[in-house]
Formats: sequence, structure tokens, C-alpha cells
Amino acid sequence: MAKDSSLLRIFLTMMRIGAMTFGGGYAMVPLFQDEFVNKNGWISNDDMVNMIALGQSVPGAIAVNCSILIGYRLKRFRGAIVAVSGVVLPSIIVLTIITFVYAAVRDNIYVSGALRGIRAAVVALLVSAFLTFMKPFYKDAVAMVAFFAAFLLSIVLDSGSIYIIIGGIIFGIIAGIWRIRIQNNSDSGKDTV
Repeated sequence: MAKDSSLLRIFLTMMRIGAMTFGGGYAMVPLFQDEFVNKNGWISNDDMVNMIALGQSVPGAIAVNCSILIGYRLKRFRGAIVAVSGVVLPSIIVLTIITFVYAAVRDNIYVSGALRGIRAAVVALLVSAFLTFMKPFYKDAVAMVAFFAAFLLSIVLDSGSIYIIIGGIIFGIIAGIWRIRIQNNSDSGKDTV
């Protein structure tokens, strides 16, 4: 059974994610998955995958977009406001502090070493997010074709992301219509028997 999703719990959960994530919004994806799907059971895995896809497709930072979608799903407008506030507050605080002390520590070897370690950890988090969110698609041949097509367009042809996103939307609509037609044809075949 899902735990209580009060506004305070949403805020504190988002604040913890915002404070513990280095490397940008994509590094938050596995933490969103772990907190909201696995630990608290507030959102289903399929809904989370859809929110991540939508959060990535609309303008703005994926972390902010996803926090708005998650908060809205849990507590409507107030939830969206609380969630986005929680996820951005740690960054605002840290960036304010860094602004004042950066000049003094930018050449420090310990700070440089820590930042190199954080970059390595971010790569691991991104790979983890990728593998987690690809699980539902491993058995879906159409989704795998779309993934590899988008990957090749991105890496090999260096296509712009907006074209890949628009292509994905068009491909998804066509694939959805195609699946509905196949389903309707198979249902009508059962009715005549």
C-alpha cells in the first residue's frame, strides 16, 4: 500500500533529491524512480516512464518538468508548486554559496578531484536511469526500433533533438493507430466466430 503523500512529504522528498543529485536533471531520473515508484508507491512505473518522456519533450529542465508532473499527479496544483519548490531550493542555496566562494576554491586540487569524482558518478547514474527506463520496452519490438532509430539519428547523423522528438511523436502516433487497427481487426475476427 502506498504511503501518505502529504504536501510536506512531497516537498521533503523532492528537496532530498534536489540536494543529493549532481550532474543535472537526468541524474535525478533514477532517484525519482526509486522514491516515487519503488519506496513510496505513489506512482506506477508506467506513469513514471510517461512523465519522464513528457518532461524531456517539453521546453525547460527535465528535473523541473518532472517534479511539476509528479507533484500535480499526487496533489494537483498545490502538489506541483510544492514539488518544484522542493527540487530547486537546494540548487538555489548551493549556487548562491558557490557564487561567493568559487574564485577562492576553483584552483584547489581537492575541489578539482571531488568534481572529477562527481562527474564519474553522474555517468553511472545516467546509465542506471537508461537501463531502468528501457526495461518495459525490451519486449516491445516497435519501441526498440524507435529507440535505435533515434539513437542512430542522434549519434551517427548528428540530428538535432527537436527533430528527433518530433519524429518520435509522429512515429508514436502512427504506431498507436496501427496497433489500434490490428486490435480492432482481431476483435472483429473473434466476433464473427
